Amino acid sequence: MTRIKRGSIARTRRTKIRFVASKFRGSHSRLTRSIIQQGLRAFVSSHRDRNRKKRDFRRLWITRLNATIREMGLHYNYSKAINNLYKNQLILNRKILAQIAILNRKCFYMISNEILPQYSTRIIQK
Repeated sequence: MTRIKRGSIARTRRTKIRFVASKFRGSHSRLTRSIIQQGLRAFVSSHRDRNRKKRDFRRLWITRLNATIREMGLHYNYSKAINNLYKNQLILNRKILAQIAILNRKCFYMISNEILPQYSTRIIQK
């Protein structure tokens, strides 16, 4: 009886799996079982963190806006500012507003003077 050489299909499957693990360290890049586990974990983490990144950046922009608005004084805060933005139909997203607040304060003061209600005093540039 002739000897049967095995494993061509399994070998190709394992080399495809190893392609994913080329950047892993130690046994996570060498042992097939750990490669599969680490690969699944990496895919789960990347999927979770794509959504997490959006959430974190939005928090950062809101924090920056709130800090610059409170720096101006007048007992005014982020939520009132966004509410007045929408009332006056000045639709700017939080990312752009945060960049304006950091890079160009004069422009941000102009925007805030536009959205302030008429009964309150205007913000004086510092």
